[in-house]
Amino acid sequence: MSKQFSSLGISAPILKALSELNIVEPTEIQQKTIPLLLAETHDVVGLAKTGTGKTAAFGLPLLQLIDTESPVVQAVILVPTRELGQQIFRNLEGFGKHLPNVSIASTCGGIPIKPQIERLTQPTHIVVATPGRLIDLIQRKAIDLKQTAYLVLDEADEMVSILKESLDEIVAELPKKHRTLLFSATLPGTIKQLIQNYLNRNVVQVSASMETVGNQGIDHEYIVVDPIEKLDVLMHFLNSREGERGIIFCKTKAAVNKLAKNLAINRFSSGALHGSLSQGIRDRIMEQFREGHINILVATDLAARGIDVKEISYVVNYHLPDTYENYVHRSGRTARAGAKGLSLTVLQEEEVAEIPGFEQELGIKFTKFQKPSVASLEENNTLLWAKQIFKTKPNHDISTELKTKVKTVFHHLTKEELIEKLLANYVLQNKVEVAEKPVKKFKK
Repeated sequence: MSKQFSSLGISAPILKALSELNIVEPTEIQQKTIPLLLAETHDVVGLAKTGTGKTAAFGLPLLQLIDTESPVVQAVILVPTRELGQQIFRNLEGFGKHLPNVSIASTCGGIPIKPQIERLTQPTHIVVATPGRLIDLIQRKAIDLKQTAYLVLDEADEMVSILKESLDEIVAELPKKHRTLLFSATLPGTIKQLIQNYLNRNVVQVSASMETVGNQGIDHEYIVVDPIEKLDVLMHFLNSREGERGIIFCKTKAAVNKLAKNLAINRFSSGALHGSLSQGIRDRIMEQFREGHINILVATDLAARGIDVKEISYVVNYHLPDTYENYVHRSGRTARAGAKGLSLTVLQEEEVAEIPGFEQELGIKFTKFQKPSVASLEENNTLLWAKQIFKTKPNHDISTELKTKVKTVFHHLTKEELIEKLLANYVLQNKVEVAEKPVKKFKK
């Protein structure tokens, strides 16, 4: 392992940290980028899909290039979300474990600014920041970027609108001679415009193919459903993957909240993540997910950026993503670090025609996921009902007298007889509910 990374020019203290982190061999983007950043002075554009090790591609050489004798900010890494910022900050601390004199700070939005201002009064070499918070710090004169040699734009395709508004103000604070390193999963026209406006004319572009370590193990599948059965089909799938961890993506915050509520009703171990939640709640949910206290995360695209959990075995696109780029980011949450994973997209009949576009654009192949039968869905709903009863906590507000009366009703039944009656009642109630549902009339 050490020989492979050492051949890229990585120093001994960083090699030691990589070995301890069990990072075995450099990915394609790392092999192409690390020597370039260490040996050259050009601006660099790195194009690689999610989960291919972009953080190490720029993070390892940056750590090595820091002049620890100079207590100034030498590198700024801009990220679209605080979650991704925290992930990069943790990764850099891990890579730099044996570089005690390199100082790294995270200054992202969503949390109080005062502790960050206080932190920046101490010697700091690398700052990980969201654009809005960095501008706030600049305006408060709480950060000095006059000697910053490196500006990294990570997940640039997710920051285009923010960068359009804020990059001028940030670049104005940097010395005229600095290197810009732009990393992106895709290269739309808006990113090309950014490269033209802000990077040196002699910019070097490196790209890693789709067939990378992070994406080889993903099975891309789709399932076709009627709108009325969509939730039941999802519940059937989740029940079949009980105990595994996964992420369900929805288009809107409202859809995230609605689906999370349904999962909670059916006693799935889950949490919701979207931009309208306070940072404290988002952090708590992410921590619970990372530590395995909850198994399912329901999230919007941007809120899920920065989720780097190795044991995510599946991703469900409950709504078809708006862009090919979003599909790359979503599916890239699974099959990380060489593991296998499933990316399942739930479609309505009229959306199936969009699949060939995703295949052609992303160089992947979808297979059709078999929809469960009506009988299987009904059986699953019955099991979910049984789990609801099992996981319901006793209500201690119910009077002892009433409990005694109810017990008297059931006292002569065996456990098996009680279950038989409960099941029969459940089936009967559901038949009544279906019969009472109003029939929609359609105009001819």
